[in-house]
Amino acid sequence: MPTVAVDKADLWKRLGQEFSIEEFDKLCFEYGLELDEDTTEEVNEAIKKGLPAERPQLKIEIPANRYDLLCIEGISRALRVFLSKGDPPKYRLVYPPGGESSILNMSVNPETKKIRPLIACAILRNVKFTARSYASFIDLQDKLHQNICRRRQLVAIGTHDLDALKGPFRYEARPPQDIKFKPLGKDQEYTAEELMTIYESEKHLARYLPIIRDSSVYPIIYDADDRVLSMPPIINSEHSKITLNTRNILIECTATDQVKVDIVVNIMAAMFAEYCEEPFTIEPVKIAMPNGQTRISPDISERTMITGASYVNACTGLSLKADEVNKLLSKMSLYANLSPNNVDEVVVNIPATRPDIFHECDLMEDAAIAYGFNNLPHTFPATTTVGQPSAINKLSDVVRLEWALAGWVEVLPLTLCSHEENFAFLNHEDDGKIVVKIANPKTLEFQVVRTTLIPGLLKTVRENRMHALPIRIFEAGDVVFKDLQRERQSRNERHAGAVWCNKTAGFEIVHGVLDRAMKMLEIPRIHSTDFKAETGYYLKETSDPMYFPGRAASIYYRPPPHKRTSSLYRVKHGIQAALHTSDQHDIVLGTLGILHPTVLEKFEIQYPCSALEFSLEPFKKEMHRIWTNDE
Repeated sequence: MPTVAVDKADLWKRLGQEFSIEEFDKLCFEYGLELDEDTTEEVNEAIKKGLPAERPQLKIEIPANRYDLLCIEGISRALRVFLSKGDPPKYRLVYPPGGESSILNMSVNPETKKIRPLIACAILRNVKFTARSYASFIDLQDKLHQNICRRRQLVAIGTHDLDALKGPFRYEARPPQDIKFKPLGKDQEYTAEELMTIYESEKHLARYLPIIRDSSVYPIIYDADDRVLSMPPIINSEHSKITLNTRNILIECTATDQVKVDIVVNIMAAMFAEYCEEPFTIEPVKIAMPNGQTRISPDISERTMITGASYVNACTGLSLKADEVNKLLSKMSLYANLSPNNVDEVVVNIPATRPDIFHECDLMEDAAIAYGFNNLPHTFPATTTVGQPSAINKLSDVVRLEWALAGWVEVLPLTLCSHEENFAFLNHEDDGKIVVKIANPKTLEFQVVRTTLIPGLLKTVRENRMHALPIRIFEAGDVVFKDLQRERQSRNERHAGAVWCNKTAGFEIVHGVLDRAMKMLEIPRIHSTDFKAETGYYLKETSDPMYFPGRAASIYYRPPPHKRTSSLYRVKHGIQAALHTSDQHDIVLGTLGILHPTVLEKFEIQYPCSALEFSLEPFKKEMHRIWTNDE
């Protein structure tokens, strides 16, 4: 959760009273916040020693979805309403004296579709900043950039002194060599190409360069006199920088996500509209889109939702009437009114500053917070349930226990690995259809989510090369595959794997480990003379390049007859069908064999190794009968 540092004395002034730390900690808890630190003692100690010190601060942890609480303005506003010391503010769009026809325009060039196609704007008129409110204004931008904006990848915020500019404005995308301006903090003009080189050595900006560096065009915003406002998401112009003396502020947010850019511009404008000469008023900007359509930005219209007292009571165990629920929701800065048509309903108008409310359950949660979680009645649930392990975990425990009793050591490698370890090191190729890749890996060691347990087991052997032979280790854990048929685009699959390392290969050892696991799972072995068996497992030679030629086998499983009627079983578990066998319903569970010398060389292992890996997913339902009999 983000942490916001607020000036202690300033917050007490805004709330209209002083709190002891215990009282304020309790208030934060009741509202759903957490007081992380009070720096008063550190400041006092510094003053005693004659050292320079800032004013005492309170560091407050904020829920990640409450963007309206990322500054002292939002926190104090919400807590005042919660303490019944004021009403929630009403935010209004106010047009210039000439009316809607005189509002400033921002035209969007079609070329922006290549890089950053969306923009939203707002204007704050006649603002009066102090040093602390100005610092809060800058800090909120940074908090939003790191949170909802995803380090400027989704949204980038620019703030400008409107009096130094002349409308209308143009949002364009141009080749970097055609862009030249004086960036913020510099005393001369540079082209966009030159800035990319200059900012590589500036840590606070270098992290944002990859967002647009490889694009053929860069986003750029001009005013009517062709003066640059900003080159999002990298830097603003020195010409339009805001200062403590700035009175009229233009806020522009460029983005790749419409929902998030609307949230960000609304939060920026609403939080600091209180400093306008007419508080909580925002002047809009007309956005002219490339398709000829226009829209007014920002859209601070309220959303209307309905909740019922009966629903709130059912979820919380209370016995509240609609007017009581109405008062509770009003304490959470929502505009609530009783429904004229239904005595049980409350009509709630949700301000633009509360994008975290999606569903009636969110309103119920706010009502419960206002009532006080500690005040909710303690009741026994209406139904009695008995907790038990999931089927796949219990199945894994059967294998883990048996292998441990056989003298094998369980290991717990990381689920992330490098792309090479998952593919090239095992002599496999990535077809782009199975592996889930990390979009922005911090290190080459963690590029993908593993699709096999073998790399983790071999890395464990490598790091324990000085251990006495034989090394016999195993793991029962999840691997992840890309699965476009599912909503989350991926699926987890539980595998069991083992590696034997010794002066001899030990193929018969891992074969025996497999047989023992299957025996404990009561999966019979299908022999070549009994190929018409109804269910069981069998081995068949394979040519997997991970293994030594002629020393590898695939493990096949034949489900019971009632599981063979359709392909639904295989689809559900993501298991490949062995269509090349004599029975099209047999399933490829996994493989075992002697690892190829090139694989061992890449993992820096000097002794022969044999490996085993198979999926446990197909056995979940079948094991229920066994467990029921045992219990």
